[in-house]
Amino acid sequence: MNPEVEQMLTALYGAMAEEPDQPGRWQARHADQVLRSHFQPIYSFPHRRPVGYEALIRVSDAQGQALSPLHAFERVGSFEEQVHLDRLCRLLHVHNFVEQRIPDCWLFLNVHPAVFVHAARHAEMLTQAVEVVQQLGLPMNRLVFEVTEDVMAQDEKFEHAVEAARRTGCLLALDDFGAGHSNFDRIWRIKPEIVKLDRGLLQQASHSHRMARVMTHMVSLLHECGALVLLEGIETREEAQLALDADIDLVQGYAFGRPQADLRAAGEISPLIEDVWELFDATHLQGRQRYEERVAPYRTAMALALLPLQQGRELRVACEAFLRLQGAQLCYLLDEQGRELGLRELPDGVVQATEERFAPLERAGDARWARRPYFRRALASIGEVQVTRPYLSLHGARLCITVSVAFWQDGRLRVLCGDADWGQAE
Repeated sequence: MNPEVEQMLTALYGAMAEEPDQPGRWQARHADQVLRSHFQPIYSFPHRRPVGYEALIRVSDAQGQALSPLHAFERVGSFEEQVHLDRLCRLLHVHNFVEQRIPDCWLFLNVHPAVFVHAARHAEMLTQAVEVVQQLGLPMNRLVFEVTEDVMAQDEKFEHAVEAARRTGCLLALDDFGAGHSNFDRIWRIKPEIVKLDRGLLQQASHSHRMARVMTHMVSLLHECGALVLLEGIETREEAQLALDADIDLVQGYAFGRPQADLRAAGEISPLIEDVWELFDATHLQGRQRYEERVAPYRTAMALALLPLQQGRELRVACEAFLRLQGAQLCYLLDEQGRELGLRELPDGVVQATEERFAPLERAGDARWARRPYFRRALASIGEVQVTRPYLSLHGARLCITVSVAFWQDGRLRVLCGDADWGQAE
């Protein structure tokens, strides 16, 4: 063994010992402070049980009084001491995790980005660290290293460190995504297996339907990037419900369990998650019923417009029933390539209000809407009325739904569309 590596391991194990009154429970000393491991469970919504635990350090002084974990790291006087303390915490967590013999669960370990990069530069130390962990009985594929997203972007060598870590077989979690200067470009480049969303997103989604949709779309994009999504800081059933609605994969927070020295049983089903799933079933059904009741008049009115159009009647006459409905914005006709035919029709007495900022979008000209879901779905099911999910319309930059139906007219394919305001639901 390299003398430097041997010296490092001797120093780490010299600072650790089993707790006198709890065999198998390890603690460590750093300066005049005592370090202990606590673990917070991380649940999977589909599995309803813990699939991992985040290791958190707990610090006390010589008299046993609890101190803030930050206190230990704020007293570090040099980078070498920072590296030592970081390694000591991780080795302590691995020992306490392995001793409890919980199978098939991840251990999440926080790593300071500078220490993460430093370790990757010292291949022999990294190799020895891997051997120590495996000898303790923890395969590297059950280790998840957490690195804060905003800090890691400041070091150009971070990507090389990621490659070195991946060669060991561990997983990478990007922490606090959605706070500060979060960037999807980093996700594409680094390809973390897990992305932890910042709790601030959850707080915003709790007070805004629009932000809840934004969070849902963000989760969808992260899934497209190949990452599982973990939402931490969940404290209430309502927040857990928001996470489930957003298709979050993994959840963590006081609502599911506070950090403690003992691990929960891996097979333990969460009563809260069971409750949230039951609520999901009920609210999903109710929400679908409310949605169908709300869009039904638009569907019916759009279906009624087909025959007059096929008979050659004017668009305004054919869409009269639709334009009389509350919330109706406009009707328009598209050709088989998605181009607008003729003028748009608005409800009687309504002048389409346009903010000057969005005026260029109102002058559609030769615009094509062939990529829009309402156009493509209508062509895929000719004669069947389609309704989109709420989206931001380019017709005035409003939140709306579009009702559409494709039909044949004089041997040519046409798509009739009607926009309805959906902002009233906010």
